[in-house]
Amino acid sequence: MDAISVDKLTKYYDDFLAVDQISFKVQQGEFFGLLGPNGAGKTTTIRTLTGLLKPTSGNLRVMGTDVTTNPVGVKRQIGVISESASPYLEMSAWNNLMFAGSLHELSKSEREMQAENLLKLLGIYDRRHEKVEHFSKGLRKRVTIAIALIHEPPLLFLDEPTVGLDVQSARMIRGVLRRLNEEGTTIFLTTHYIEEADTLCDRIGIIKKGKLVAIAPPEELKATNNQEKVVEVSFDIHSAAIEEKVSHVPTVVKTEKRGDKLRLYTHNTSTAVKDVCQFAKEEGLEIVYIQTLSPTLEDAFVKLTGFSSLDLERMERIGQSRKKKMQMTGG
Repeated sequence: MDAISVDKLTKYYDDFLAVDQISFKVQQGEFFGLLGPNGAGKTTTIRTLTGLLKPTSGNLRVMGTDVTTNPVGVKRQIGVISESASPYLEMSAWNNLMFAGSLHELSKSEREMQAENLLKLLGIYDRRHEKVEHFSKGLRKRVTIAIALIHEPPLLFLDEPTVGLDVQSARMIRGVLRRLNEEGTTIFLTTHYIEEADTLCDRIGIIKKGKLVAIAPPEELKATNNQEKVVEVSFDIHSAAIEEKVSHVPTVVKTEKRGDKLRLYTHNTSTAVKDVCQFAKEEGLEIVYIQTLSPTLEDAFVKLTGFSSLDLERMERIGQSRKKKMQMTGG
């Protein structure tokens, strides 16, 4: 039995088509990622799969249960961590878990055992009796994850779980997710962090404007970009004029600026390296750094969607800014 089965899922918001006839399956025990820019349809997909939204059309089954006809049956078998989910701030971490466990009809001993195990796993057991309002955003997210896991669901849905977190908290959460998956939990993750998806996921679906444009293991997605190879180079002098000139080197197909480095796309890296060295000599430049790069998931993502990781980060900042403004104005 598949953990998730989606057949021609479509979702309209009035006249706006958010998700357009997407179909895919997730196997039990798999770590599956849905990757895409803001507004691509990631959150809508996860909200329909978890019974929070009714699809306009399509068939959805989670752990063998029809999501549309039996959403309560689905919710018993899943844990859900949305981007906006938050524990009760006026309660302690421990009491949050006791309350969540009671909602799932766990016995007192079951609640206590699970709470102790989860808070230790997430590194916050020593602060279990503190009110959550005193926790950082990263610690609150850890409590939220513990709440979602209190009833030991076989399937965990996470919508952008590391957005806005400090590096330490994000690393901790990724480590916990990896461990849960290794122990048998099926995980469905939505993210716009390309590196996060590459590191964690067995398979990745890439969604753009509501359509699923690719679905495969990360290495297969990277291989789709094998025809274009990359030479990354940095000269002792940086200027737009140099970037323009190096773009005309015969073996360079296109250039892309990355900080103080230039990425030169080519069909033949060995010839391109020779040509770039000759270019530097003729221009009186010193090569500070040069390296050939293997195809990356970001390269595949750019090819499939037209967005880079920098584009995604910029869109996320804009989205977060809008959310804050809406919260401040009560919108």
